[in-house]
Amino acid sequence: MRRVSQGAVALLLAAGLAGTGLTSAQAATTTQATAQAGDIAARLDAVPGMEVTEKPSTIPGQRWFWLTYRQPVDHRKPSGRWFEQRIMLQHVSTDRPTVFYTSGYHTPETMFTAEPTALVNGNQVSMEYRYFSPSRPEPADWRKDTIWQAATDQHRIIEALDRIYTGQWITTGASKGGMTAVYHKRFYPDDVDGSVVYVAPNDVRNQDDRAYDAFFETVGSPECNAHVKALAREFLKRRPAMLERFAAAAKENGWTFEILRTPDRAFENSVMDFEWAFWQYSFESDCADLPAATASDDEIYAALDAVSGLSFYTDQGLEPYVPYYYQAGTQLGWPKPEFRNLRPLLRHESSYRPRTYVPRDIPMRFDHGRAMRDIDRWVRGNAEHMLFVYGENDPWGAEPFRLGKGARDSDVYVAPGQNHSARLIARLPAEQRADAESDVRRWAGVQDEPRTLRTGPAADDPLQTQRPRL
Repeated sequence: MRRVSQGAVALLLAAGLAGTGLTSAQAATTTQATAQAGDIAARLDAVPGMEVTEKPSTIPGQRWFWLTYRQPVDHRKPSGRWFEQRIMLQHVSTDRPTVFYTSGYHTPETMFTAEPTALVNGNQVSMEYRYFSPSRPEPADWRKDTIWQAATDQHRIIEALDRIYTGQWITTGASKGGMTAVYHKRFYPDDVDGSVVYVAPNDVRNQDDRAYDAFFETVGSPECNAHVKALAREFLKRRPAMLERFAAAAKENGWTFEILRTPDRAFENSVMDFEWAFWQYSFESDCADLPAATASDDEIYAALDAVSGLSFYTDQGLEPYVPYYYQAGTQLGWPKPEFRNLRPLLRHESSYRPRTYVPRDIPMRFDHGRAMRDIDRWVRGNAEHMLFVYGENDPWGAEPFRLGKGARDSDVYVAPGQNHSARLIARLPAEQRADAESDVRRWAGVQDEPRTLRTGPAADDPLQTQRPRL
């Protein structure tokens, strides 16, 4: 990448210096560091279109800024309408590498250290994806909720911050966030020095989902696989009892069903997601915690709610994710397993598609894979400094990104026994882990430095428990 040279480097004031009896030289150094540390807020605030608010940091050695950045609704018409996009910045130093974390959804309102950030001891930028509230134009022109528009959002943010942060840049993300990192790299390959992509699906042939059916036939041990399938059938066999409990929970919590139309459709969609959700977020060992198919109605209902999350299938659960379902139904594609195990008991199988999850007053038209074919060709033929990591037992990995002969200095890894996680490099076999960590640190230009940061303190993915399955 080309870099804009900067003068003085902003330093962080080490904690605990006040009141320690410093010498005059130490005091002068401390005063200078304080001024430089404070200067980062001013430099951020000087970026045209940027608004800056500093929040109390929960990670020692980092400052935490909530930023909003003015973005065009349509980057092809930059002088037209605009919206405010949220960005979270965890600042360490302007000369350190910067990791750009893309969630693909809302931005986490908590400090956390992504795995690549820990590997390179760097700053971390988190971008909220366009059209996720509050980063949504009003009124919303949904035709601009596209992968190119979002990639250009990210490009403009990197351009703005690259004038301040002079180290190497690495993008990362998991699931839709990983897809977001790939799409940005495809459209703006010179923006960053490397990309670490976790558990990102590549649905390049949306009409052919045999890979998912094959996955669900073989994932896990035969005993666990059969147990999960039997339990999913049991939910449908006990439909009246399940709906009675679901209706009571809806009344208690004020849940409504305008999007999915009826509690029965909502219930059935949660059942169609059950097997997927179990393997996405659970491990083989968690099979022991599932109730037997002969368990009581209360135990059976609790298992469905614990794994699928019934509240997600209400208006209150779905509305925040309409931007995702819109993109799935227009560009990204979506998985559609055969549900052979459930089909005799299903009433609403045809509702398992993105159009069902988007309010009817929002028009949608699928591009029949045009955007994803372009992305797939580019990754196979042009990927450079890209690391793809999947969990062996994650359904989303059934249709992964693959590298072709044109890819350079890139790799794909599969973590044995793992699921839909954003901490998978640490869970690779020792030799692969060493290679992957070495690549990331080399791309960031810190291969000769000791690693000092740890991942955390948040869970693997701050949005993991809220992700949609479809």
